[in-house]
Amino acid sequence: MTHAVIFEKSGSHEIVGFQTEGHAGYADAGSDIVCAAISVLVINTINSVEQFTDSDCTVTQDEEKAGIYFRVNSSKNPKELQVLLQSLVLGLSGVAEGNADYLSITFKEVQRELTDSLF
Repeated sequence: MTHAVIFEKSGSHEIVGFQTEGHAGYADAGSDIVCAAISVLVINTINSVEQFTDSDCTVTQDEEKAGIYFRVNSSKNPKELQVLLQSLVLGLSGVAEGNADYLSITFKEVQRELTDSLF
């Protein structure tokens, strides 16, 4: 199962990061359409943030855990950034609706900016 965690700033519901870990397990590697959908949504979001915003973000990967970790450090136009991150949540939620055995989504409030220790 893939586990997605969406980090939101306490009180504002501003998305300040996300992480995904694990393989969906819907089908064998190379044929797993749920894993492919999750991957496309996550990678497209990261690429869109990099291409279309002036945000400073950190992205790290952990191949052993099949993990991708995304943290917002700062943003000159937070509204643009939030639209992209909310779009990710919308897409992941749509995938999870019909595939709850393969994708779980958790929202976690954070009191401050994300640090490496939260991942």
